Amino acid sequence: MAEAPPGDLRAGRGPVGNVTRRLALPRPIRRAQRSLRERLPNFRIHRSGLIAFVAVLGPGLIAGLAGTDAGGIATYSVLGAETGFSLLWLLPLTTVMLAIALEMSARMGAVSGQGLGDLIRDDFGIRWTLIAMVVLIVANGASLVAEFAGVAAALEIFGPSRFITVPLVAAAIWALVVFGSYRVVERVFLSVAVVFLAYVVGAFVVEPNWGEVGRALVSPHFPVETSQLLLMVAVVGTTVTPYMFFYLQASVAEKGLGAEELPLERADALIGALWTNVIAVFIVIVTAVTLFGSGLSITTAGDAAVALRPVAGGLAEGMFAFGLFGASVLAATVIPLTTSYAVCESFGWESGVSRKFREAPAFMGLYTALIVIGAVVVLIPGLPLIGVIVVSQNLNGILLPIILVFMLRLVNNPRIMGSYTNPRWLNVLAWGLTGLVILLTAILFGATLAGWLGLG
Repeated sequence: MAEAPPGDLRAGRGPVGNVTRRLALPRPIRRAQRSLRERLPNFRIHRSGLIAFVAVLGPGLIAGLAGTDAGGIATYSVLGAETGFSLLWLLPLTTVMLAIALEMSARMGAVSGQGLGDLIRDDFGIRWTLIAMVVLIVANGASLVAEFAGVAAALEIFGPSRFITVPLVAAAIWALVVFGSYRVVERVFLSVAVVFLAYVVGAFVVEPNWGEVGRALVSPHFPVETSQLLLMVAVVGTTVTPYMFFYLQASVAEKGLGAEELPLERADALIGALWTNVIAVFIVIVTAVTLFGSGLSITTAGDAAVALRPVAGGLAEGMFAFGLFGASVLAATVIPLTTSYAVCESFGWESGVSRKFREAPAFMGLYTALIVIGAVVVLIPGLPLIGVIVVSQNLNGILLPIILVFMLRLVNNPRIMGSYTNPRWLNVLAWGLTGLVILLTAILFGATLAGWLGLG
């Protein structure tokens, strides 16, 4: 038998690598790959045009849509309601940051043929991999709590208690992924994202001062209040979420996309980044016009739904609840799967939702534990749901730089990326934005400490 080149074995493209990658992949994704090959058997030959782009489209868009989940909706709504347009300038920065991070993830997946956890282990060793995986589990665990809080907040609009709805939804998510089809869930709940286009319409209905909006987008205003600093970190954390990178890179590698498809995959990633941030801008605009200065604080999903009344009238709460529920359930399905696959991939453990517990104990145990813990935290009596969601995004923002540093080290490694390392201008921009997040977090900690010591 012909021997695979070392580069192919490293990238997971040799015989052993292919078997390992198949074992590490969820059954629904393997079905999607087979379906793609059956429908487009000559894809490798006919790389150009709309058909090729449609074949590539998906991972980047879904990763971007992840920003419009419970964490994103709640954080952007609170940002507009509490600060008006004053922090709107942050969103163009997060757009650039997300676009850079998603593009790097897609490029590493296409060039190396490996997931991010795999690359971290190969390049940094087990100790650093353990640190990266702990950060990922904590960040994704916080995000999962936010998603179940979103489920509870959405359904409480209609009356049912979280003590009934959250356990039922958690059990349904676990059973549907283990015994059913994740792709069905994905298709249904991705369509729910269309509901948030109502914010785009709403922005024109409420008639903001567009000149003021334009100035706010390009005029940085750095607050000194701890509450607004927390909101800034939360906005970064909800827009640029660590699990997006692991999901996107694994999806690109699994689709078998190579360096030849990079222009199409870049377009996919950019569309995802633009989608989530454009929606974010309009959420802030609508909530700023309708809620800022009104004296109403957003403490429940019903409060946040008030912003849609100019568009939907009496249907505002139902529409908001429908969109929030769908977005939360989709993310609550993706996050534990992505986390479990990433951790097992990193340490070489068996994984797969089609396997029995004794065959993949680490995978099934982690997947189940994440769902159970996320649901149980939300059931703590008296827990403010919107507050929990925003705090979870704060944690994401604080942990984000750790993952970004790993990514920047990997994407600039010629042994892994060959000639596809970052150009100098992109490194300057990426390291600069990463440094900005670290600085913002340091200022937040400093302001918090000063408050505790009575120096503020």
